[in-house]
This record gives sequence, C-alpha cells and structure tokens, in this order.
Amino acid sequence: MGTVTLGVSIAVPEPYGSQLQQLRAGFGDAAAHGIPTHITLVPPTEAEAERLPGIRAHLAQVAEAFAAFPMRLEGTGTFRPLSPVVFVRVVEGGEGCTRLQGLVRDPDGPLDRELAFPYHPHVTVAHGIPDEAMDRAFAELADYRAAWDCTGFALYEQGSDGVWRKLREYPFGHAAAGAVPAQPGSPVDEAAGTAADAAPRQS
Repeated sequence: MGTVTLGVSIAVPEPYGSQLQQLRAGFGDAAAHGIPTHITLVPPTEAEAERLPGIRAHLAQVAEAFAAFPMRLEGTGTFRPLSPVVFVRVVEGGEGCTRLQGLVRDPDGPLDRELAFPYHPHVTVAHGIPDEAMDRAFAELADYRAAWDCTGFALYEQGSDGVWRKLREYPFGHAAAGAVPAQPGSPVDEAAGTAADAAPRQS
C-alpha cells in the first residue's frame, strides 16, 4: 500500500486562519497556500498506509478523553538564527497544546516519534524566505491578536503536489465551561522535508 506523509494539527479558525495564510503568502512564502494556518501537534511523519486505521483509532481515543481549552495568540517571535522561522506567539493554551501533543505522540502509540527540538506551540507566518521579508513579517504582526476555544484537532495528509489535506477531524469529548465551539479551520503541518521548521517550534 506504500507510505503516506501525515501531520496532526490544531486549526486556527476563521477569520484568523485565512487572514494569516494570506499574510504569509504576501510576505513571499510560496508554501503558504499549501499549508493552512495551524498549530502543530505532530510534525510531518512518514507512515505505512496500512497503519492508518490504527492511527485514526488512537487519535479518536485521545480526543474523546480531552477537554476544550482557550487559545490566544499575541505578537510575534522567531527561531532565527537556529531556524528561519517567524511565528505568532501562543500566549494562552500552550499548556493544553503541550499536553495534547504528548498524548498524541504516546510512546506506546502509533505516532510515537522523536522531535528534533523541544515542543514549542506557535503559528508559523514565514519560513525560509529572505531576511528582509522575515523582518517585515515580524514587525507587521507584532500587534496581532486572536482568541478562540480549541475544541479539537485534525489529521492531515500531504499530497504529491505538496498540499496538505484534511483526512478527519477529532472533536474533544469534553467541552470547557462556557466554551463556544471554534469555527471550522484548516490546520496542517509544515511541508515534509522542512525538519528545520519543525525545530524549536514544531510546526
């Protein structure tokens, strides 16, 4: 059956997701249109296609036991010079993302894998573009703000065209008190082969 390239991510919902994706494209990041805006839980991972049923079952089990939590983005950060990435910072919800990715990558589960760098939840808005454009992204989004309730995550597959497409959504089994369901979004992992981008950030 061959192999597939998978990723697990949290959507940045609308209207924020499309706004940040368009801004990323505007900074000159050619990969932007194939990478909907997201917060990575599992970076690009090769897997045997026959393992997909087990992976889906594992993700459903993790989601069912997890509760919704508030997310808030604010300002920008960068992993330069270690990795050519500018991102919007996760200032609330980081702990939830960290716990969630740990469960998804359970050492006894089908998505167990080592990370090149410590997990660091964030939203990439520029990757691998000229320094001048990276500086512009960093400055122009310095006052960026967005907030929503994270109510689930999704499994994605990268196509032969380099575009990431959603295979299935996994809503959490428990809602946060007073939570408002997040609007549909399209999270996705960075293109395969960009391990450096999955660096200290993991996206």
